[in-house]
Amino acid sequence: MHSTNLISFRQKTRPLLYLALAAFVSFCSKVSSETVVSGELSLGYEYDSNVTVDEVDRDTNVGDGGLLLNGSISLDHDLTDKTSASASYGYSRVDYQDFDFLSRETHTLGVNISSKLKSVTAGINYFYINARLDGNDFLTYHRASPSLSGFISKRWFMRGAYVFGDKTIARRPGRDAQNHGAELDAYYFWRGLRRYINFGYVYREEDSQAARFKYTAHQLKLRFVQRYEIFSRLSKLELGLRYENRDYQEATPSIGVRRSDDRIRAAIEFEIPLTERINWQIYGGYSDYQSNLPSADYDQSVVGTRVEITF
Repeated sequence: MHSTNLISFRQKTRPLLYLALAAFVSFCSKVSSETVVSGELSLGYEYDSNVTVDEVDRDTNVGDGGLLLNGSISLDHDLTDKTSASASYGYSRVDYQDFDFLSRETHTLGVNISSKLKSVTAGINYFYINARLDGNDFLTYHRASPSLSGFISKRWFMRGAYVFGDKTIARRPGRDAQNHGAELDAYYFWRGLRRYINFGYVYREEDSQAARFKYTAHQLKLRFVQRYEIFSRLSKLELGLRYENRDYQEATPSIGVRRSDDRIRAAIEFEIPLTERINWQIYGGYSDYQSNLPSADYDQSVVGTRVEITF
């Protein structure tokens, strides 16, 4: 996609961001007894065996630890008996001890509207994401996604969605891109929310300004969630596995051939409720990124813990 087309698109979508911000402020100012307000705040520590900036294929091959701060607030409101709207804001930050120039903060704004149509729920959501590295602009991402979802049996729940995204990476115009894709998720509930499994498939086409960054991707995911009682409170164990294949459309100059990536990520998280509003979380993950581009070929392990307060 040509640079002028991307710039034109961003000029056209900027009013959507302002509209979403205005809607969020208006929504907050009109909170009533019918509006549900919820949120969370967490503080923790994380160790990363290989501090990376995945969006630009850069890894340090050196580990570092960092303090974590996360917070979010959500407002949900029933517009009618069958239609609801929600707005959310999230903030996250990691401050590394040695690689402070890679310390990252992210702001996320989301708006969603959904409506029940007999046995199917139709919805559309919009997300705006802004990420900064060491206090400097890094990534801006707009994401819009209409979806359909519903139970097809007592235990099976399905969700399908089309996804459109537009991203800008500061000082790297060749990586600015639009992407189109489709998502399909299936949930099987063994014991309601106490125990369920999630299967997912994602197809994505990324159209970058620079031809060497254009690719198509197929992603498979598997997630298992188990909740059980500890001292009369529900704890949660979550296991996740994700595989992604990326085929790039043009040759990468540094290697002289088309790039190909295979990415495998595994994660585990254990959450223990300390009180009705305070949870302790322990988590870990391992990523194995295989690529014929040396800078994108690496592995990474992450372990961390945090205390979360909900309201």
